[in-house]
Amino acid sequence: MVTVTAETVSATDAANALAFERLTSADPWVVDVRPAREVIPGYTDDLVLTSGAPMPWSEYTGGQREALIGGALFEGLAGTREEAIAGFEDGSIKVGACHDYGAVGSLAGIYTASMPVFVVENRTHGNIGFCNFYEGKEPRRLNYGCYDEGVHERLLHVNEVLAPVVGEAIRRRGGVALKPLIARALRMGDEVHSRNAAASVLFNREILPAILDMIEQGVPNVRETMLHLAENDYFFLRLSMAAAKASADAMKGVEGSTLVTAMAFSCRGFAIKVAGLGDQWFEGPPPLHQGKLFAGHTEDEITWMGGESPITETVGLGGFAQACALSLQEYQGGSPEVMIERNKEMYEITQGENPAYRIPLFSFRGTPTGVDVRKVLATGILPVMDVGLAGRDGGQIGAGVIRAPRECFEDALAAFEALPGRH
Repeated sequence: MVTVTAETVSATDAANALAFERLTSADPWVVDVRPAREVIPGYTDDLVLTSGAPMPWSEYTGGQREALIGGALFEGLAGTREEAIAGFEDGSIKVGACHDYGAVGSLAGIYTASMPVFVVENRTHGNIGFCNFYEGKEPRRLNYGCYDEGVHERLLHVNEVLAPVVGEAIRRRGGVALKPLIARALRMGDEVHSRNAAASVLFNREILPAILDMIEQGVPNVRETMLHLAENDYFFLRLSMAAAKASADAMKGVEGSTLVTAMAFSCRGFAIKVAGLGDQWFEGPPPLHQGKLFAGHTEDEITWMGGESPITETVGLGGFAQACALSLQEYQGGSPEVMIERNKEMYEITQGENPAYRIPLFSFRGTPTGVDVRKVLATGILPVMDVGLAGRDGGQIGAGVIRAPRECFEDALAAFEALPGRH
């Protein structure tokens, strides 16, 4: 029988205070855009990354499996669907988990070696987070389990046209500080998960001086790239995800801490990591969800094919800043009253209030930040996340909120309490 003493509780509180300080003192800057093979440590040409806790190829199903196959085809690792499947089966094409490489991916989260990634450096602690590029607002996207000629052409356009221009602008600016930009976007109606309209505009403004110089110098594709950024309000999501990853990873390895460092899901289910438990994943069933579907779609179409954008909630954004973005009710359903109360609930399960990210509606109270496994179980309140909803036939069919399952928190606390010195 595990006995938790006052001394161990006090030690955990101290560890959580340290982890919280490391998280909230993080200073994420986007410093570059490069192909994954050039900047992600250990990345090989035969590797395809996807979202969620790592699994063998045989366990990937539905849209997430289709997205992996599409990634292999796009990268030229196979010439046909059948060849891609055979490659995954015999190991000549490798599948990996994004988080194992310091990366995060939206929905299926597919990375291949040639795909451009944002490089975000935490200048306080020195760690780096990566996120791949936004494909555009077309509902049929690789990260939503779709691969066809149109998806292929859009991915090539990102690789060859958009990413080089954005990367050059970022380098010319000496990097862009993301934390103050995110803080301002919260005051302008974003929560930088399901709503990124203000943050995208602010980022465009940050790179504008470099963009004007590039136009004067005749750099190709600049006008086209800026028009793409201007019409895609979700562009900034990948930057907020990379910033959150670089910030959350600063908590990793804080011995004795019960704060969550990652939340993600795959086609198999939901999973979390905990600061004091290293890189171990604790898994549960798929998340609980409520949502609003696009016209022509029904509830029975909803499927899970992965998702690591809840890294934003891990650092006090997204659903933990929902009261900043009441306009989301039109997109994902609900009401202002429900969104406000849901946001307030999150203070009951977190370590503290974020000193940088504040909610105007709550008299500029800091967002609830640092999910504590112990508080989730003690209160019965499950973390809430804003997400896009995928359909079983691929593509986005709606948006809504999800709640993490209780089981992964139960398993994490059991593992924590079984550590040497805990009893």
